[in-house]
Amino acid sequence: MGVMRMVVVDVGNTSTGVGLCENGRVSRVGHVKGGIEKEPGRCAEALREAAHDKDVCGVVLGSVVPSVNAAWAQLVQRELGACRLLTVDATLPMDVTVDYPDPESIGADRLADACGGVRRYGAPLIVADFGTALTFDVVTPDRRYVGGVITPGLPLMTDYLYERTALLPRVVLEGPCPELGRSTQQAMRIGAQIGYRGIVREIVAYLSASQSCTFTLVATGGYADWALKDSGMAFTFDPDLTLFGLGCIGEKSWA
Repeated sequence: MGVMRMVVVDVGNTSTGVGLCENGRVSRVGHVKGGIEKEPGRCAEALREAAHDKDVCGVVLGSVVPSVNAAWAQLVQRELGACRLLTVDATLPMDVTVDYPDPESIGADRLADACGGVRRYGAPLIVADFGTALTFDVVTPDRRYVGGVITPGLPLMTDYLYERTALLPRVVLEGPCPELGRSTQQAMRIGAQIGYRGIVREIVAYLSASQSCTFTLVATGGYADWALKDSGMAFTFDPDLTLFGLGCIGEKSWA
């Protein structure tokens, strides 16, 4: 089989990632905050930049916002011409076996994280994806995707405090964590970063005990690096894992 090049698109609730997946490597990655509804021009630019006059075999779309899938199909046709579009769901051939009561309800990003994680790191595996929601996806030693955990993501927690209180500010989720909150911003930043580590530790411990095995831990998503920095937890940070996983699913379908 020759070189397989795909444009991969990860449509999230607050932002969209676009990249080129070529022989297991992700490049030309762009992120568009607001996605195609708010920034159609920037999404078109990201699509063109990812393809970059390459001979791509198709576009793999992983979306957790079904209402925009038709808009993405139109954009792909307009920008890339007669290009195949694969919309990810649990019925496609994958690197994992989906062992789940309602497979149609699994988000495409979670399937991509599991497939990309197994391809790069093997199994058993837990992938923590730090996005609008924080998701944990579990792959057993025999490479079955069996589900996981969903909890509110960092931006949901901090934005809710800002939106639902009179005096608390919007927290900037970056920079070092102070030893003590000497301002409202600092106090909230400690609560976000240190408190979130507690959530992650407890969920990983719970999943590990329930499955009776030692998992490889992988983290991805926009807030993973900041949330886990200096935490001492044995996570491997892989920022492009979801896009890579979409490419893995595309390979299985188009091989």
